[in-house]
Amino acid sequence: MLRPATDADAPAVADVLIATRRAFMPYAPMAHDPADVRRWVREVLVPSGGVTVACVAEAVAGVLATSESDGSAWVDQLYVAPGFTGRGIGATLLGHAMVSCRRPLRLHCFQANLGARRFYERHGFRAVAFTDGQANEERCPDVLFEFR
Repeated sequence: MLRPATDADAPAVADVLIATRRAFMPYAPMAHDPADVRRWVREVLVPSGGVTVACVAEAVAGVLATSESDGSAWVDQLYVAPGFTGRGIGATLLGHAMVSCRRPLRLHCFQANLGARRFYERHGFRAVAFTDGQANEERCPDVLFEFR
């Protein structure tokens, strides 16, 4: 079930972001410690209003955060918690963004995240730029994807 995130979801949203980064992205050092991530989720991300959660039996299993900037919509965060991958949750969240957001819909993905890159390509996104990562907090090379 998808629904807008509420303030009460902030701890679970932060848990998903932190656990997913730790489990699936060892090549990308966390730019902020967990306490700072939790504070940012609680004070900035969830209050932005652009956060959707996917729930399985009342548990937050996935998180999608979108925004708009410079005439484009952006997928800022798309994470599925360890233990919930492979169930179509990521595809459901991404599909929600593809239907509800303006075009072009863009996102950044680490170049080293080959699984995510294949996932976005399967869903019709195309790589439009590759960077050395100097513009992201982790300083990891990334890919700009776009869906039109």
